Parts: sequence; C-alpha cells; structure tokens
Amino acid sequence: QVQLVESGGGSVQAGGSLTLSCTISGNTRTLAWFRQAPGKEREGVARTLYNGMTKHAESVQGRFTISADSARKILYLQMNSVKPEDTAMYYCAASTRATMSFATEDYNFWGQGTQVSVSS
Repeated sequence: QVQLVESGGGSVQAGGSLTLSCTISGNTRTLAWFRQAPGKEREGVARTLYNGMTKHAESVQGRFTISADSARKILYLQMNSVKPEDTAMYYCAASTRATMSFATEDYNFWGQGTQVSVSS
C-alpha cells in the first residue's frame, strides 16, 4: 500500500518561491503533482517516472520543477515566479504503473493536499 503526505504549502506573494514536499511510503513507478483551484477540475502540474524522466505542464514550464530524492521516497515541487493563478490545492499522486499521462484515473494513490495561495 502506498501512502503520500504533502507539506510545504502556504501563502506567498506573486513572484516569490515555494517548495512543496511529499513523503512516500511504498513502491511506485510514477509520481506526480496535481492541483485543483476552486470551481475547476484537477489538473496535472508535473510528473516523474521511475527512470527520472520528467514532464511539466505548459502553464508551469520554466517556473516549476519536479524532483525526487534518490530513493524516490520524497517528492518535491520547486515553485518559482509564482502567479495568482497558481493558487490551488496541490496534491501528490502516485501510480504503481509507468504512465506518461496526466489523467487522474491513471493514478491510484493520492495525498490529502496542501494549499498554496498566491497574492498579487
């Protein structure tokens, strides 16, 4: 069984930085960050495969970076140059399969979420 626990959310001014962390128990093949703003669908932000390959959504490309420690037991999301539209609940997600997808149904484990609020 995989368990995920996020931390690091908070309030930040536009243009600032924030780092989210996710502690992982169990074995996974794909790790990802998703976010969900009020009234909007959950969307993929970034993902990393077991082989280190990463993919970032266009909306965060060049500003956010996903990474994991060597044991893949801690997942990070470094958020730079944040914007008010980055305000959302951020979720850590995992799949026991290797997937190149950002579809929520392809991830079978989820954390409880951590709130990020960006003020202008």
